[in-house]
Amino acid sequence: MFKSIALLKCKEGLSRADFIDYYETQHAPLICSLLPQVCGYRRNFLRAEGAFINASAAEPDYDVITELWFADKAAYDAAMLLCADPVIAQKIADDEAHFLNRAHTRMFQVDEYCSVFTTE
Repeated sequence: MFKSIALLKCKEGLSRADFIDYYETQHAPLICSLLPQVCGYRRNFLRAEGAFINASAAEPDYDVITELWFADKAAYDAAMLLCADPVIAQKIADDEAHFLNRAHTRMFQVDEYCSVFTTE
Protein backbone atom coordinates (compact mmCIF):
# COMPACT_ATOMS: atom_id res chain seq x y z
CA MET A 1 0.00 0.00 0.00
CA PHE A 2 1.03 3.58 -0.65
CA LYS A 3 -0.28 6.42 1.49
CA SER A 4 -0.57 10.18 1.36
CA ILE A 5 -1.84 12.63 3.95
CA ALA A 6 -3.39 16.04 3.36
CA LEU A 7 -3.69 18.79 5.96
CA LEU A 8 -6.73 20.89 5.08
CA LYS A 9 -8.22 24.10 6.51
CA CYS A 10 -11.90 24.97 6.75
CA LYS A 11 -13.11 27.95 4.74
CA GLU A 12 -13.55 31.05 6.91
CA GLY A 13 -17.10 31.55 8.15
CA LEU A 14 -18.14 27.91 7.73
CA SER A 15 -19.22 26.10 10.89
CA ARG A 16 -17.48 22.88 11.88
CA ALA A 17 -20.74 20.97 11.33
CA ASP A 18 -21.23 22.44 7.86
CA PHE A 19 -17.57 21.79 7.02
CA ILE A 20 -17.84 18.13 7.97
CA ASP A 21 -21.20 17.73 6.27
CA TYR A 22 -19.97 19.19 2.98
CA TYR A 23 -16.78 17.14 3.03
CA GLU A 24 -18.62 13.91 3.78
CA THR A 25 -21.65 14.34 1.51
CA GLN A 26 -20.18 16.27 -1.44
CA HIS A 27 -16.40 16.31 -1.65
CA ALA A 28 -15.49 12.77 -0.60
CA PRO A 29 -17.92 11.20 -3.12
CA LEU A 30 -16.58 13.53 -5.83
CA ILE A 31 -12.97 12.52 -5.16
CA CYS A 32 -13.93 8.84 -5.20
CA SER A 33 -15.68 9.30 -8.55
CA LEU A 34 -12.77 11.21 -10.12
CA LEU A 35 -9.88 9.16 -8.74
CA PRO A 36 -10.64 5.44 -8.99
CA GLN A 37 -7.10 4.63 -7.83
CA VAL A 38 -8.00 5.62 -4.27
CA CYS A 39 -8.57 2.40 -2.34
CA GLY A 40 -8.86 3.93 1.13
CA TYR A 41 -10.01 7.38 2.20
CA ARG A 42 -10.24 8.55 5.81
CA ARG A 43 -10.98 12.01 7.20
CA ASN A 44 -9.85 12.90 10.73
CA PHE A 45 -11.57 16.10 11.88
CA LEU A 46 -9.73 17.86 14.69
CA ARG A 47 -11.53 18.61 17.96
CA ALA A 48 -10.40 21.71 19.81
CA GLU A 49 -11.75 20.50 23.14
CA GLY A 50 -9.37 18.21 24.94
CA ALA A 51 -6.45 18.97 22.61
CA PHE A 52 -2.97 19.02 24.05
CA ILE A 53 -0.90 21.79 22.49
CA ASN A 54 2.38 22.68 24.14
CA ALA A 55 2.48 26.28 25.35
CA SER A 56 5.30 27.10 22.91
CA ALA A 57 3.67 25.38 19.93
CA ALA A 58 1.73 27.16 17.22
CA GLU A 59 -1.97 26.46 16.89
CA PRO A 60 -2.71 24.03 14.03
CA ASP A 61 -3.54 25.78 10.77
CA TYR A 62 -5.61 22.85 9.55
CA ASP A 63 -8.95 21.35 10.58
CA VAL A 64 -8.79 17.88 9.08
CA ILE A 65 -6.11 15.30 8.42
CA THR A 66 -7.09 13.34 5.33
CA GLU A 67 -5.54 9.94 4.64
CA LEU A 68 -5.56 8.45 1.14
CA TRP A 69 -4.40 4.93 0.32
CA PHE A 70 -3.42 3.55 -3.07
CA ALA A 71 -2.51 0.01 -4.07
CA ASP A 72 1.06 1.15 -4.84
CA LYS A 73 3.15 4.12 -5.96
CA ALA A 74 2.10 3.57 -9.58
CA ALA A 75 -1.57 3.95 -8.59
CA TYR A 76 -0.73 7.13 -6.67
CA ASP A 77 1.16 8.50 -9.68
CA ALA A 78 -1.80 7.68 -11.95
CA ALA A 79 -4.15 9.54 -9.59
CA MET A 80 -1.82 12.55 -9.53
CA LEU A 81 -1.79 12.54 -13.36
CA LEU A 82 -5.58 12.70 -13.27
CA CYS A 83 -5.39 15.58 -10.78
CA ALA A 84 -3.12 17.41 -13.22
CA ASP A 85 -5.70 17.11 -16.01
CA PRO A 86 -7.16 20.64 -16.37
CA VAL A 87 -10.77 19.44 -16.43
CA ILE A 88 -10.42 17.27 -13.32
CA ALA A 89 -8.25 19.85 -11.55
CA GLN A 90 -10.95 22.48 -12.14
CA LYS A 91 -13.71 20.19 -10.82
CA ILE A 92 -11.71 19.59 -7.65
CA ALA A 93 -10.81 23.28 -7.23
CA ASP A 94 -14.39 24.42 -7.79
CA ASP A 95 -15.66 21.97 -5.20
CA GLU A 96 -12.94 22.78 -2.67
CA ALA A 97 -13.83 26.47 -2.94
CA HIS A 98 -17.12 25.64 -1.19
CA PHE A 99 -15.53 24.43 2.03
CA LEU A 100 -11.72 24.76 2.10
CA ASN A 101 -9.21 27.55 2.50
CA ARG A 102 -7.02 26.22 -0.31
CA ALA A 103 -4.11 28.51 0.60
CA HIS A 104 -3.42 26.22 3.58
CA THR A 105 -3.59 22.89 1.70
CA ARG A 106 -0.60 20.58 2.08
CA MET A 107 -0.31 16.99 0.88
CA PHE A 108 2.51 14.60 1.71
CA GLN A 109 3.56 11.12 0.71
CA VAL A 110 4.15 9.20 3.94
CA ASP A 111 5.62 5.98 5.25
CA GLU A 112 3.18 4.51 7.74
CA TYR A 113 4.33 2.43 10.68
CA CYS A 114 1.90 0.66 13.00
CA SER A 115 2.53 -0.65 16.48
CA VAL A 116 0.60 -3.61 17.78
CA PHE A 117 -0.06 -3.63 21.49
CA THR A 118 -0.98 -6.70 23.45
CA THR A 119 -2.44 -6.93 26.90
CA GLU A 120 -1.50 -9.63 29.30
